[in-house]
Amino acid sequence: MTAVRLVPFTPELLPAVQPWFEHPEVRRRLGGPDWPVRELALRAAARDQESFRGKTVLRVHSFVALDDDEPVAHVGGDVYDRWAVWDPARAEVLAVHPGRAMGAAYVVDPARWGRGVGRETLRALVAAPELADVVQFVLGIDEDNAASRAAAAAAGFVPLSERPDAEGMVYVRRIREDA
Repeated sequence: MTAVRLVPFTPELLPAVQPWFEHPEVRRRLGGPDWPVRELALRAAARDQESFRGKTVLRVHSFVALDDDEPVAHVGGDVYDRWAVWDPARAEVLAVHPGRAMGAAYVVDPARWGRGVGRETLRALVAAPELADVVQFVLGIDEDNAASRAAAAAAGFVPLSERPDAEGMVYVRRIREDA
């Protein structure tokens, strides 16, 4: 797998990305084909300085990863003022990790699973010039999603905790090396 190139996710790229969400595994993990449509709508809405689970949203980024100009993955999320470990059962912050943070999610074209696309997409995310001010990148991965956890580990992400949270998510983080 060669390195991928990230481009902003635009409505023109929706027809390439949306079919990936029809796959039963993607649908189960992230939702159906309405997911990328909602993402475009949310990104268009003003969300600056919105509070979310103990963090303040500073901005939103969404990208499509290209390999030889062919869409192969989608990645994006919110950039926050910090990362906060949230307890949904008690609706309170359990821990704070200072430094600008991005909470991201990603999906790889199911036809390209097992080829290193997830790893390369996550590496490209960390290296994206638009995110140069982000110190830590955090992914919430379903505890039983071994493939996604392996891709994140291969891209340098390490667990914030070995135990899943109340929603069954294991959080992994990568600290920018030059931070």
